[in-house]
Amino acid sequence: MAKKLYVGGLSYNTTDATLKDTFAAAGTVESATIIIDKMTNRSKGFGFVEMSTDEEAQKAIEMFNGKDLDGRNVTVNEARPMEPRAPRTGGGGFNRDRGFGGGNNSRW
Repeated sequence: MAKKLYVGGLSYNTTDATLKDTFAAAGTVESATIIIDKMTNRSKGFGFVEMSTDEEAQKAIEMFNGKDLDGRNVTVNEARPMEPRAPRTGGGGFNRDRGFGGGNNSRW
């Protein structure tokens, strides 16, 4: 069991501090981070909490998975390592022949 937990289904109003204070009921919280969209500067609706021990992480899952936090039922489980993504292709950007826009579905 890893110490890092994924917390999904968060309200857009939930803050890092709210997440940390809530999970402190299960033990020592090393860090609590809401993931923010770079374009809108708004929460993406999920975050990560790092507990100090595996036992505290398991307790947090049992205490908070499926429970209400800021008006939303949240999902709490062990965080998985980020998997590599395939490179993006097509769509948007500047094209020397056609200017901006376009993509694979273009009618040109």
